[in-house]
Amino acid sequence: MISIIALAVIIALLFAASAVWTDVLWYRQVGFLNVLTTQWFAGGLMGLIGFVLLAGPLWVSVWFAFRSRPTYVRVNATLDQYQQVLEPLRKGITWGIPILFGLFGALYFASRWTTAALWINGGTTGETDPQFGLDTGFYLFQLPFYQQLVGYLLFSVLLSGIVFVAISYLYGSIRIENRRLRVAKGTRVQLAVTIAVYVALHAVRLWLERYQQLTDPQGLFTGAGYSGVNAQIPGRTILVAVAVLVALGFVFAAVTGRWRIPVVGAAVLVATSLLIGVAYPWGVQTFVVKPSERSLEAEYLQRNIDATREAYGIDKVNVQPYNAVTDAKAGALRSDVDTTASIRLLDPDLVSDTFRQLQQYKQYYQFGSKLDVDRYKIDGQSVDTVLSVRELSQQPSDSWYNNSIVYTHGYGVVAAYGNQVTSDGKPIFFEGGIPTSGDLGSFEPRIYFGEKSPGYSIVGAPEGESPRELDYPSGSSANPDEGEQNESNQTYTTFSGDGGPKLDNGLTRLLYSMKFGSIEILTSNAVSNSSQILYDRSPIDRVQKVAPYLTLDQDPYPAVVDGRVQWVVDGYTTSDQYPYSQQQSYRQAINDGASSAARPATDTINYMRNSIKATVDAYDGSVTLYAWDQEDPVLQAWQKVFPNTVKSADEMSSALLSHVRYPTDMFKAQRNVLGTYHVTDAGSFYSREDAWQVPADPQSGSDTSTKQPPYYLSMRLPGQTDTAFSLYSTFIPIQQSSGGSRNVLRGYLAANGDGEGADGKRSEDYGKLTLLRLPGETSVPGPGQVQNLFDSDNTVSTQLNLLRQGQTTVSSGNLLTLPVGGGLLYVQPVYVRSTGETSYPLLRKILVSFGDKVAFEDTLDKALDDIFGGDSGAIVGQNGPGQAGPSSDGQSAAPTDNGQSTDGGTSTSSNPAVAQALKDAKAALDAREQARVSGDWAAFGTADKQLQDALQRAISAQQ
Repeated sequence: MISIIALAVIIALLFAASAVWTDVLWYRQVGFLNVLTTQWFAGGLMGLIGFVLLAGPLWVSVWFAFRSRPTYVRVNATLDQYQQVLEPLRKGITWGIPILFGLFGALYFASRWTTAALWINGGTTGETDPQFGLDTGFYLFQLPFYQQLVGYLLFSVLLSGIVFVAISYLYGSIRIENRRLRVAKGTRVQLAVTIAVYVALHAVRLWLERYQQLTDPQGLFTGAGYSGVNAQIPGRTILVAVAVLVALGFVFAAVTGRWRIPVVGAAVLVATSLLIGVAYPWGVQTFVVKPSERSLEAEYLQRNIDATREAYGIDKVNVQPYNAVTDAKAGALRSDVDTTASIRLLDPDLVSDTFRQLQQYKQYYQFGSKLDVDRYKIDGQSVDTVLSVRELSQQPSDSWYNNSIVYTHGYGVVAAYGNQVTSDGKPIFFEGGIPTSGDLGSFEPRIYFGEKSPGYSIVGAPEGESPRELDYPSGSSANPDEGEQNESNQTYTTFSGDGGPKLDNGLTRLLYSMKFGSIEILTSNAVSNSSQILYDRSPIDRVQKVAPYLTLDQDPYPAVVDGRVQWVVDGYTTSDQYPYSQQQSYRQAINDGASSAARPATDTINYMRNSIKATVDAYDGSVTLYAWDQEDPVLQAWQKVFPNTVKSADEMSSALLSHVRYPTDMFKAQRNVLGTYHVTDAGSFYSREDAWQVPADPQSGSDTSTKQPPYYLSMRLPGQTDTAFSLYSTFIPIQQSSGGSRNVLRGYLAANGDGEGADGKRSEDYGKLTLLRLPGETSVPGPGQVQNLFDSDNTVSTQLNLLRQGQTTVSSGNLLTLPVGGGLLYVQPVYVRSTGETSYPLLRKILVSFGDKVAFEDTLDKALDDIFGGDSGAIVGQNGPGQAGPSSDGQSAAPTDNGQSTDGGTSTSSNPAVAQALKDAKAALDAREQARVSGDWAAFGTADKQLQDALQRAISAQQ
């Protein structure tokens, strides 16, 4: 029996060692060992303090209860029996009870180490609260720790008092004789002291609750309102004084043995708490505030508005009136050609299957269900891009050797123009294939770390040993420089980076074998001293482990940067303790049609900063943290907790800056607040006459609870001179549950996401929020109305029914909204796919709306011309029928000087007018192409107009 217990203990210790030591190896390899050791030290120290603060008072109470017990008192037969049982165990109880409860307290207090870390390292913010004049750093860093400490001490004293009374009763120190309560003198003193300490701590808690009034929800808003300032805060101050007097009364009782005064005082404290702490604030709120709520709460509501806008970073939103028109006039889009040229037709939520069928190649590869949107410079011009990495897809039925040794990584980046498709609706890829090739140049294509990477892989091999990691299917086009090709037409490789802990000894292999429940790690001859084990491979998981204080954006995206594929992850510092700032649920704020499960550090927030931009190398998994918001006081505190873990944003390369974008979850949280807090006047805010909300996602059908996600687009906003890669969202009037609210557009919010400035350094325009505010009497339809307009249009319905005939399904893509032409343009791609297993969606139609007009055409330029009187003046990325499609070198076919067309067609007309018109068309086409390459969209528009005029003259001359 003893041997079995010993074996079980050894096994348990080995499993514990595997968890501890493998963590050490992982953090050491990734270069963040101090993060782990700091957490251990801080947690251990807090656990020790928690143990002492709970076990200490308990031990004193138990020891004193035994020591002060009467020697020759017989209480009753039942208690005598308990005493006989307890007496032999007295020493064990004296130490056992405190230690047992102390261990539970240690675990609890250790888990709260972050609060203590911020208390020690937090500084000032330079902002003061409007009620007490304290720096907001007191609320962010100090108040939470004080409340936690006082609450823990109150529990400790209360538990100690309960245990002391129980033991004293069992031993007769507290007894009832002749219907009278009898308490031994020593016991009476101990009780009085315990109660005095408890009441004194209660006074401290009441004092802290005065400040907590500024961060607690108080009905209309977060923070102290009229009743809070004029009733609850003064009431807490009075209760503090009463509690202090009562505590002194119990000290007096401990000294004199006279209990009448403290008992009466305790009764007064209870009565005062009910009267001043509950009844009086309720009376003020009910009979004073409610009848005149708008005027009495105005001052405090204004505090809430100002604090909320500051805490969420929306205080500097550039609000522009936008008198949107609904009349579509010819040529209205000519001044917006740089925006219309970037209209994204590929929906990243729908074309994943298309990428899979056209670019997956093998069943052991996969793409994510939602692709990413970024921008790349192609021929010197920034192009909105839909892209994904080709990740590994393991088969559960495969052997351990295949899943752990052979299939270890994905391969390559697949990128397509966001604004172009082929004539049959397929994406136009400018990067893809196996081996990878395209316009992104040379880079490391192997994806060992990604969102879909397997739990662990074992890589590396002794020098000179044949590669055994499958790199990619090769065939005749294999590049010999990419890896070593074997007889089965597969190219193999050996990982040469430093991506995971080394399995260079038997003990390490044993610990990892226990960690992953795989005996093969220990016994397989494929594992050598040169092997490394790669795990925790998701970009989010890796960043979360090295920066545990961050709430991470749920949409990491890959970027080809400096010859590597880097995952970019946005990290946020959040708090729920910013005075007067409105609290909201983080999960609810970011939940929409494109969101995934979030893992926030805390769900309730009222302060948020995009403090960190992190990168994770897709080849070796190296993590780099950049301090993006270096003025954030919360980040500054954490940098003191974990020194030398975060680099300055100034160290980011220009290539990386060019792929920085405004983070989606931050934007969602801001728009959720801005829907109400765009109103800065307390009176108007109170009436909620101009409250907005994010519209329901048209793609969600009848589910009106799903918000429309924000979208990335390159655009030039009205009144601005430069095009920026932006993240935008729209607002409609808040919808009443009773119905009747108009689904018209009220606001258009866009965030500048261009991180790279003209000098290759961080752009000063990054993060600027612009809100286009439409007049209250506007009739511009919102996304829901536009979707209904599309669905109810007879022409659209007829053509959609035709598309649905046979074994095909029709899917509507993301409904994009663009502020162009003096109004709001809606564009929605329509995809068609067959019902076969190998089918994939193809873009077949484009829906466009402006005002109350609807167009449904094969191409975007046709649809725009249909809306805008036959000539929209727009430049679009997609080529339409009758125009030359992209050739292999990316150039367009053009007519020659003699009327010959480079695409094989001819013009036999000898009419001089036709010849001159075609010559002018050739000159205009050359000018347009030169303008496109240089990115001069104004010149592009002028040349395009000249081209259309010349072609019209040629047509007229032939008639």
